[in-house]
Amino acid sequence: MLAIILVVIAFSLMIFIHEFGHFLMALKVGIKVEIFSLGMGPKLISFTKNGIEYRLSAVPIGGYVKMLGEDPSEPVKGDKGEFSSQSVGNRFKVLISGAALNYLLGLILITIVFMAGYPIITTKIGGLVDNYPAKKAGIQTGDRVIAIDGTPVSDWEALIEEMHKKTAGDVKVTVDRNGSKMDFTIKPIVKKTKDLLGNDVKIAQVGIMNSDERSYLKYGPAESFVMGARKQFNFVVMTFRGLWNMITGRLPFKENVSGPVGIFKIMTAAAKIGVIPLLLITSLVSTILGVFNILPVPPLDGGLILFLGIEKLRGRPLSKKAQEVAMQVGWIFFIALMLFVTYNDMLRK
Repeated sequence: MLAIILVVIAFSLMIFIHEFGHFLMALKVGIKVEIFSLGMGPKLISFTKNGIEYRLSAVPIGGYVKMLGEDPSEPVKGDKGEFSSQSVGNRFKVLISGAALNYLLGLILITIVFMAGYPIITTKIGGLVDNYPAKKAGIQTGDRVIAIDGTPVSDWEALIEEMHKKTAGDVKVTVDRNGSKMDFTIKPIVKKTKDLLGNDVKIAQVGIMNSDERSYLKYGPAESFVMGARKQFNFVVMTFRGLWNMITGRLPFKENVSGPVGIFKIMTAAAKIGVIPLLLITSLVSTILGVFNILPVPPLDGGLILFLGIEKLRGRPLSKKAQEVAMQVGWIFFIALMLFVTYNDMLRK
């Protein structure tokens, strides 16, 4: 139960930060904010201050900011406080600020993770696959791999990355067995597969499985920030590449997307392990939310930014009818998408 509560808080934090970004920037550029709601659905409690109604709504996951004149179906009155009366630059600032704060939240959280101890799986072997080279060579469960062909490996990710490269000839695997250093010469099995980005690759496998043993990398504040920024940037690049490969058909869509249900399951599993794994997953999800939100598809913020780009090029905005049709088509698409990914998530174990 505690894990579920923590995940709900994490989800609410990500949505709150996103909407808070819009809220702060709207006030800064002079747009009138009518409603700021934490949560969706029916209003539970509210109060009004400086003309803004602050709400706590019934559904704890979600939230929104209602700005004067942001709905294209509303008549434009020419009020300086209207969203539609602001310059293209000011409207862009408001729209992009939500994703920017999600990205910032992700960076702050992953920096905290590196300061507290970034979890890594050690190189201790937890199992061996029958009829694969490692077991045949004499490697045993409990051995700790310390080098591949003389290249030191400090965690399981580095071990697998180094091993997968060995697609020609034999490979020397150095292990620590109860304090004794031992070398094994192994000829890996080479298989053809696809990587996370849908590229055809050859990988070498020897039939070893990781254990549940973990260690933690800790750094000072400055180094944690640099490490976090690098990790987050690489994740964003991988996310965009993955999206592109799904669009072009190089990656299967069904197996590589998750909706709120799937993400909730992953975050709950992380929360059951501990706070640090939850912070790490929340950092990644917040970053994904920021990336996803700037995709140029209505009704996402990126779709509205696309409208602004067209307005800048044309010298005038798209007609209200065109914007309404685009928004309706976008909503139909996203409702269908959410139904599909939710159904897909429910089928997964």
